[in-house]
Order: sequence, then C-alpha cells, then structure tokens
Amino acid sequence: MAEFSPMMQQYLKTKEEYKDCILFYRLGDFYEMFFDDAILVSKELDLTLTGKDCGQEERAPMCGIPFHAAETYIDKLVANGHKVAIGEQVEDPKKAKGLVKREVIRVVTPGTNIDSNNLDETKNHYTMSIFYLGEKLGVSFVDYSTGEYFVTELNSKAALIDEINKFVPSEIILNEYFLMSGIDINPVCEKLGIAVSTLDNWYFDDDIVKRYLYEHFHVSDLAGLGLMDLTVGINAAGSLLVYLKTTQKTELSHITNLHTYTNNKYMLIDSSSRRNLELVETMREKQKKGSLLWVLDKTKTAMGARSLRLLIEQPLINKEEILKRQDVIEELNNNAIDREELREYLNSVYDLERIMTKISCKSANPRDLIAFKNSLEMLPYIKRIISNFKSDLFKEYYEDLDDLSDLFTLIDKAIIDDPPIAMRDGGLIKDGYSSDVDELKNAKINGKDMLAAIEEREREATGIKNLRIKYNKVFGYYLEVTNSFKELVPKDWVRKQTLTNAERYTTDELKKLEDMILGAEDKLYSLEYDLFVEVRETISKEVIRIQKTARAIAMIDVFTSLSLVSQNNNYVRPKINEKGIIDIKEGRHPVVEKMISSDMFICNDTYLDNNSNRVAIITGPNMAGKSTYMRQTALICLLAQTGSFVPASSANICLVDRIFTRVGASDDLASGQSTFMVEMTEVANILRNATKNSLIILDEIGRGTSTFDGLSIAWAVVEHIANTKILGAKTLFATHYHELTELEGSLSGVKNLCIAVKEKGDDIVFLRKIVKGGADKSYGIQVAKLAGVPESVLDRAKELVDELSNADIQMKAKDIAQYSKKSQKINDEYKNVNDLDVRQMTLFDALPDDDILAHLRELDISNMTPIDALNELYKLQGKLKNRW
Repeated sequence: MAEFSPMMQQYLKTKEEYKDCILFYRLGDFYEMFFDDAILVSKELDLTLTGKDCGQEERAPMCGIPFHAAETYIDKLVANGHKVAIGEQVEDPKKAKGLVKREVIRVVTPGTNIDSNNLDETKNHYTMSIFYLGEKLGVSFVDYSTGEYFVTELNSKAALIDEINKFVPSEIILNEYFLMSGIDINPVCEKLGIAVSTLDNWYFDDDIVKRYLYEHFHVSDLAGLGLMDLTVGINAAGSLLVYLKTTQKTELSHITNLHTYTNNKYMLIDSSSRRNLELVETMREKQKKGSLLWVLDKTKTAMGARSLRLLIEQPLINKEEILKRQDVIEELNNNAIDREELREYLNSVYDLERIMTKISCKSANPRDLIAFKNSLEMLPYIKRIISNFKSDLFKEYYEDLDDLSDLFTLIDKAIIDDPPIAMRDGGLIKDGYSSDVDELKNAKINGKDMLAAIEEREREATGIKNLRIKYNKVFGYYLEVTNSFKELVPKDWVRKQTLTNAERYTTDELKKLEDMILGAEDKLYSLEYDLFVEVRETISKEVIRIQKTARAIAMIDVFTSLSLVSQNNNYVRPKINEKGIIDIKEGRHPVVEKMISSDMFICNDTYLDNNSNRVAIITGPNMAGKSTYMRQTALICLLAQTGSFVPASSANICLVDRIFTRVGASDDLASGQSTFMVEMTEVANILRNATKNSLIILDEIGRGTSTFDGLSIAWAVVEHIANTKILGAKTLFATHYHELTELEGSLSGVKNLCIAVKEKGDDIVFLRKIVKGGADKSYGIQVAKLAGVPESVLDRAKELVDELSNADIQMKAKDIAQYSKKSQKINDEYKNVNDLDVRQMTLFDALPDDDILAHLRELDISNMTPIDALNELYKLQGKLKNRW
C-alpha cells in the first residue's frame, strides 16, 4: 500500500494525539476535516462532503469551513457535546521550508467554550470533575469563564445528584474507577444536556494533581489551600487543573482561588424540591418567568445575576451571616435614593469577570478593553456612595472595591474609543500615546496626500478625466484608465493588469510612493498590535485586584435588587429564631401574587413548632390553594435563610437544615418508573434523609395506588414523621383522605387545617383561606364542573356517588355487626378480667366502651334498612367523639 502524503501523515500524527476530538486542521484560509471527522461534521453541520488526494488509491473524505467563520461552527459542534481540537499554522507559510508547521493550540470543550455568543451571561458555565475511590466522592467545579473554583467531598449518590442539579455543569469528567461505583449519572446528565467523558487515570494521579496544584497556586503545602482533610477532593480539584491546562494551552492566571465548601454550610435542597419549588425555572416550560428567581432578579449586571442565582440555590444556616445580609437590605431600604443612584451606575458595568478571563487568556479584542474601561469609569462613583453605609457587609465591599483608576487611565490614553474588532489592521492606538505610532501615521497620511497630488497632476497632463489611483492587496497602487481613454495613456506608463473595460498602469514615481506608504502601514499595524498586546498584558497582571472588585460589585448588585423587590412588593424583615418556631402572619406566595392581581391573592398564616404543632394535616378540594399555601411556606423559609426579606406582614422563622417537597409526580418512562413509583421514591428519600430540624412539604401521598393501600401508606408516613423518637420534623401534609383528620388528638403534635369553601347550591367558591379543622368533603364533582366536564358526565357521577356512599354505609353497618361479634368473643374470653384489653381492629375504628358494645350486641343488623343503619352509626359515632 502506498504511503500517505506528507501533509496527511502530519494530520494523522496530530489526530492520534487527540482521538476524542474533532480536529480542525488549518490549510490556508480553511479548517479542513478528514476521514471519520469529515463524515461526522458534514452530517452535524450539513456541509458538503468531498474528497482529497492523500497518497492512497481512494481519496480521503473531506469537508471544510472558512477559518474566519470557525467560531460559529465550533459552537454548534460543542453544543452537541463534541470536543474540537484547533490545529493551527504556527509559522509563516512564506518562511516555511517544506510543510508548514502545525500544532493544536486549543481544545474547545462544552465546559471551556467561552465565546460570548455561546454563554448565558446570567448563569455560570461549570466544568465538573468527579473522582471516586472506595465509596468516597471528590467533587470539584470550575467556571473557566469567570475563574470561580470549588471543591468538596460527598459520600452518597443522592448528594452527588443534588450537586449536579444545583450547579448544572456543561461538562463532567470522571475517573475510570467511577464506572465501577454503581452510580448512574447518565439519566440526570441526559435530562440536563451535560456532556460526560471518562479520562485516563493519569489525569487523577496523586503526584500529578498535587504538582499542578503546587505550581499553579505557588504553595508548598496543600494545607494553605484548605485541602488537608480532603483526601479525594484533592484529586478532583487537581484533575480539573490538569484538564484545563492540557486543553486550553494557557497558564489559567485568572483562576486565583480554590474554595472548599461543605454541605453543612448551606441548607440542603434536593433536586426534587428544587424542581417542585421552581427556584430558578418553572417545572414545565423550564423558563425563568414564573420562578422565584424571576421575581427577585432586578440586577443590573451579569455578575449580579449569577450571584443572585447562587444565593437562591444555597440558603444559609448560619444565623449571624443571615442577619448581616438583612442589615444590608434594610440599610438600602432606608436609603432608597442612594440605592437608585447605585443602580444607575451599575447599569453601565459590563461583565468584569468574563472580560477579565478573556484578557487573561489573550483572547480579548480592543472593544473588550473599551467595555472594560467604561465599566471602570463607574467604580469611583459606586465606592463613594457605599462609603456612607454602616452595615458590616458594606464595609467589606468598600475595602474590596478597588477603583482601578490606573487601569482606566492606561486604556483611556492608549486605545481609541471606537476601535475595530480586528486587531492586526491598525486603527487601535490613540494619537499621543506613542511617538513611533504618530510618526508612522504621519508618513501614511502624507503618502495619501502625495497620491492625491499625483492623481490630479496626471489627470490634467493626460486629459484623462476619469483617471483614478486605486489600491488592492494583489497589485498595490495603480492608475486605472477606462478603455475609452486608453489612447491618451503616456508611453512611459507600465501596464499591470487588463480588465474588460479598463487598463491598470504604474509608474516609477507611483512605485516608490507605494513602497513608502505600504512600508509605513505594515510597520504601523504591527506596532499598534504590539502596543495593544502590551496594554492587555499589563491589565492581566492585575487579575486579583479586578476579581475582588468584580465580586464586590456583584454582591452590591444583588442586594440593591433584593432591596428594590422588598420595597416594591411590601416584604418584611423576618426574625430568625433558634427555637424551632415558624410563625408567619399573612404570608403570600412570592410568584403567584405577581402572576395575578395583588388584590386577588389571599394571605394566610402559618404556625409550626417542635411541640404540639409539628404536623399540619391540610384537607380541602382541589384547586382551593393547598399546594400554593404549602409552597409559599417553604419559599418564605428559604427566602429568610438567603437573607432576603419575605412576603408577609410579619415572620419569625427558625433555621431549617433541609427543605423537602413532594408535590405532584409524573411517569418516568425513560427509567421504567410509574407515577406511584416516582412518588414513593421521593417519599423514601425524604423519610431517610430528613431530620428534626427539616421542613417537609407533602402533597397527596398515596394517591397513585388503591384507596386502602394509599390511605395506609399516608397514615403510616404521618405517624413516622410525627414521632419525635424517629423524626419529629415540621411538616405540612395535604391530603384528600379525610380519615387522616382523626389523627389530631390521637397523635401528639398533629393538627388539622383546611381550606375554607363556600357552597352555592351545586356550585362552590374557593375562599383560599386556611382555617383550623378538617374538611368533610372533597368537592370533586364541583371541581370537575369548573373544569368544563359535560353535564351528562356530572349527573352520572352524582348518581354513582350516592350509590357508592350508600354501599359504603351498608358495608360499615356489616363491619359494625362483625365487630360486635368479635367484641362479644373478647368479652367472653376476658369476662373475669377487670381491665379489658381491646385490640385495634382497623386503623380507623375507635375503641368502643362497654355500653357501646352492649348496644351493638342488641342491634338486629339483618332486619335494618340502610337508613336505619346510617342513623345507628351516626349515634355511635357521636358517642365516641364525645368520649375520645
């Protein structure tokens, strides 16, 4: 077989080093792809597949794209989960001997694509590393676009899934041993569109990751990074550095800190609860509008928007930190004029974090520097305003906020205010910044004036009225004459090019002037680019100062947003207690009240504690507002622990370590789980992971199976939660099983609540008010009527309800008779015993007394009509209620 051509050998050698990537191979003005890469890319990007001679009998499959449009194509491939290796020409083709040298200068991955068109400025863009070793999980996240870098350790699959749902990384890298852990992250990654790849073990090697960490952070001991207790976290964090440096081919100077964190620093919110509470997106449409973030986000900067999202997803459990945040919001509320002035200045601040990353990675263009300068111009004004504030956090922000006036002055003096995007075509540097640039500019301008003089002189001398001196990159400067004046051309002019309707000429004088002008232009463009790079490098050295300032600006933006929302929506500052009490007066759902007229929203109180009000059983019809009430309680507690003010007339909130919600369910067909299986899985997670300091929201437990199975499960769940020796967590439990209302009085800490409803004949009006007591009807047919179910169906449903109710009454009458016989047997067995041991026959029958048993013995059930049985049952129930 013939050998591959030299160019193809070079390509294949490079491809061998980047097997898991699509290789963009630079050939002239195009990036070319060959063989399998070409076939794949042609399908993904809908490009024409052609062929190229490669030294073999068959041509190599090939497709290509223009190099100047590469970003658009790369974005599409990376968005589909691919990695793209960019093989660039690293020497001047004019000076190359033989093949032009090519190297991969960067690998673009889903987590490292920082093209501004590809990023949502309001979200972080994380790459996640998971290192598994002996049942322990090291987890690290880095946002390459901002430099934020975190590490922690986890010890369960559930905790890992929760972290993935919280951070939603664009890309996850794994060690090979993770595949043996039995943890399947593919379902959640497919659902969230996360690219996953398993890397060779050397990326996670102890010696390699430690060396990278030592060298990058310039430390000799990992204790200085807070990693001494993270045995597997070190491997996760270090592998990210190895991965980024090997793919990005840069020093990563914008990654300046590694933050360790533990789950016990923040309120834990599992993935199901995040979804049910719609913290940052709605459940169905996956949109921001309709979420809690939508209500709270009035930020002016991209940095502030990202920080607010993180604040919502990580509520605090430290009382002092919460109070500090509250102090900031209260101070802003009391100084609304200063707050609005701050917001005006913040409105002109660009994304300093991501611009800084582009500067550090040497990809920032002149317009990025102007945006950076315009942002810096606002900093002195922002710092002046916050100097007047007294709260502790504002004092910290004042110290952290550097006005960066030296960098502003540098850019202002060096870069023109409206530069071109292209960096190598001149027009970048202001007059007066460099004497060399000024001289070359003058030479260029003088040369242009001389060209104009030659054009005017030759036009008069020859009589060629439309004579023009023009320029292009191939032929340089030339005299262009249309064919109609060709006979007037002097004999000493030298023809350079013939066109259809014109001729192009040059002269010795024009040639000399061209050399002078083009020489000056080449030198000018090269010098301007060098000076631009010099300015960019100077800024990149100040990355720590800039990042510190950017974070201060982001948090100022967050709190001005929360302050504005609190005042506009009549939120109040909640008290924070450590006594286990949740006491909310006139609480409101922050999202629902914004989606409807504020006058229509009905406020409700909530009171839970660790004693007699631990569990509230909430009954009432569908659509009456049970779910809204429960979710608003959870959201008010969550908001309080973020440090925000809350929608209520007053609130006294205890610190909760976790919020669990199970509201609604749907089939998970992909994993073969039914609605009921999903529901039970979520309930199991809650019961196994909740603590006495948790807040649990449960809606309609047990509705996905038979009535008696569902009721039994719901009953048992309430008993489990209410039992202080087992759990004892504060819980709101909505149900249609009216039998559960019997638990009030029989189980310690359980109280009944219901939604008030007003009946008007066959119609009902939802009052949406929570009152004490249990509902005695479900109003299902009335709700069906409101939904538009046909009258014929409603009428038949009413008939069936009557029939089933009567059948139920007859059944209960038979049960009473059977119960009477069993009770008589017990009496006979224990007639000589003073203390009768009456065993519970069912979950729902109260224990009868002797006179009730005697009455039951005397009843002739076989000769009773259904209405007689109902009357007798009513009398017995009345007696039992009076006694129990």
